[in-house]
Amino acid sequence: MDLLHDATNKPSVHHLQTPLMGTIATDGGRAKFSKSEVVEEVKQQLRLAGPLVSVNFLTYLLQLISLMFVGHLGELPLAGASMATSFTSVTAWSLLRGLGGGLETLCGQSYGAGEYHALGTHLQRATIVLVLAAIPLSFVSAHAETILLCLGQDREISAEAGRYARFEIASVFGLAILEPHYRFLQSQNNVAPYTVATWAAALFHVPLCWALVYWAGLGSPGAALANGISCWISAVAMFVYVRVSPTCKRTWTGWSIEALRGIPGFVRLAVPSAIMLEACSLEEWSYEMVVLLGGLLPNPKLETSVLSISLDTYTLIFMIPLGLGDAVSTRVSNELGAGRPRSALLAILVAMVVAVAEAGLAGMVLVFGRNVWGPLYSKEERVVKYIGEMMVLIAAFHVFDAINGVLAGICRGCGRQKLGALVNLGAFYLLGIPCSIVLAFVYHVGGKGLWIGIQIAMVSQVLFLTIMITRTNWEKEAQKAKSRVYGMD
Repeated sequence: MDLLHDATNKPSVHHLQTPLMGTIATDGGRAKFSKSEVVEEVKQQLRLAGPLVSVNFLTYLLQLISLMFVGHLGELPLAGASMATSFTSVTAWSLLRGLGGGLETLCGQSYGAGEYHALGTHLQRATIVLVLAAIPLSFVSAHAETILLCLGQDREISAEAGRYARFEIASVFGLAILEPHYRFLQSQNNVAPYTVATWAAALFHVPLCWALVYWAGLGSPGAALANGISCWISAVAMFVYVRVSPTCKRTWTGWSIEALRGIPGFVRLAVPSAIMLEACSLEEWSYEMVVLLGGLLPNPKLETSVLSISLDTYTLIFMIPLGLGDAVSTRVSNELGAGRPRSALLAILVAMVVAVAEAGLAGMVLVFGRNVWGPLYSKEERVVKYIGEMMVLIAAFHVFDAINGVLAGICRGCGRQKLGALVNLGAFYLLGIPCSIVLAFVYHVGGKGLWIGIQIAMVSQVLFLTIMITRTNWEKEAQKAKSRVYGMD
């Protein structure tokens, strides 16, 4: 990337010039940005990304806290809870988040275009769709034990996971309410309410877990029930806030019959738009499949526990680039909706630079702290040692995941989820999973082989998404956003 140029094309500190990240109609065919524009964009993204990172971090931390409480009950309860968490992520949470994430494109571009009333209609449609989707998904959770046994998992672990998953059903319906309200507010750059609600739920979660797991004697199901209660605290808070807060006066104008009439059209647009948000689904599914494959290795209790903990840790660290991705998604969708492709391009460049910086810092933290994390989950020496070894692999590949989180956010912001989903599908299911199986079961590398294989997929995904973004014409994307906003109904 050419960095700083002035009007005479000599190096200076007054303009940021980039010929690589797509094209827009500018003099000379290149986008130029002044230093003040870059600084202002950095400020805007950090103001938005900061709360989003904390929200994502705390939301995922709730699951980790629950697993930590369960881990001190023994190796079997930890393996069962880890398996159930992975199973529910595959069959419910990632699907609901993917559907809710479709609002990043629809609400974000509508808000940027000044069509504020459309946001409330999109919210109602999304909530209806997610609640209806939660019904069959909860049925699947209720039969987790049977499904896991059919997949060849250990009988003891499957039974323990089935108990845990049944108590996770409350979280499924809570998320169906919470997710669309969160995305609705995010598209308006208004994440403070959800941040406060999430902090409150997190502070309440620790004593709640202790009370249900130990004091009430519920054991591991008590931790799952605590997850559901914490999720509903945030969901109810967001539901009430949207309907009574003056900040939502323009975007929430009350219940409308139009939301019911437009559900088929919404589904035709929002579901395909959410497919790549199964980046969160497709990608996460492949991660969870690695945990399930771990149950087929020798010593399945150890492999399942460590692989799940590694995945939880990896995902926890990923909350930072995920927040950056959410921020750039909002910025890109708002700017494209407002007909400002040049500003959208600037937001992309800033987000990429910040992601690379974050990846380096997070990697160092993982490497130097690799021997501290394990004892939080277990007192078993072999578990602690294995976790420390896995942390090095996680650190090595986080740099690609950080870039991928931002690239996925860019795709969501401009509504190119379909193409992104195909990239995810090919990278993880045609390359990643087969490599994991070969390394683990043919070359007998074990759980590490499963992890290395899936990270090979991550590297290829970053390469393909980067090519896709760099070949994008942002003037055309702005026109598509206009058509999407005014042609939705």
